[in-house]
Amino acid sequence: MSAATFDFTGSVVLVTGGGTGIGLAITRAFLDAGATVAITGRRRERLESALEGVPEERAAALPADVSDPEQVRQLVADVVARFGRLDVVVSNAAGYARGELTDLADDAWEQMRATNVDAFFHLAKAALPRLAESGGNLVAVSSVSGLRGDWGQAGYNATKAAVTNFVRSLALDWGPRVRLNAVAPAFTFTELNQDAPRDEASLAPHVDRVPLGRIAEPEDVAPPVLFLASEGARYVTGAVLAVDGGTSASTGQAHV
Repeated sequence: MSAATFDFTGSVVLVTGGGTGIGLAITRAFLDAGATVAITGRRRERLESALEGVPEERAAALPADVSDPEQVRQLVADVVARFGRLDVVVSNAAGYARGELTDLADDAWEQMRATNVDAFFHLAKAALPRLAESGGNLVAVSSVSGLRGDWGQAGYNATKAAVTNFVRSLALDWGPRVRLNAVAPAFTFTELNQDAPRDEASLAPHVDRVPLGRIAEPEDVAPPVLFLASEGARYVTGAVLAVDGGTSASTGQAHV
């Protein structure tokens, strides 16, 4: 399935963390589908690189720290001022810190929570009234780690569980005004894990948990996001779609 399967011509989309990894794949997919796309992140050069060659009338690189409520409010206002409306918000910006709870530094936890949870709170609070005006929707990039537990990353799993239930509860509160859904990827090759070993032996324990037999690429996550944002998902809200190659289908028992 390609982005061209979906038609977002005339729609204005905001993607947080839109300059790298999964966010970059989502940005490109929406552009390919005809949308006007604003992207945000902390590094202007990555944002501008992501939009290189895209006409100014169809894209905007708007640097912001999405954990800062004032910057998020200004971000949403800037998108509407520039393009006149807001139809889709993709909450994708994320941080990751691994370690058992007693080893996880306080500042690492604070930064991860601010990026993963606080940023979603501020973004939803600022964007939902605008999305209600357009009959739009919000899609969050959560994680299978927000559905179940993992060894050595209780803090990360807690933040993603918060995002997952934010989406479910807000879908109830906003009813017919705004649809809210989430995708839940498993281990995906992105900048967040670029330092992890990628040789066959090191990846084997991860691949062994994936029925489809490979680790995800960012481009695997983008089409489900577009589906949830599309008219084809007009009767879907409060859903958390696992985009994990079948990882979460397992009971966790060994593959023998």
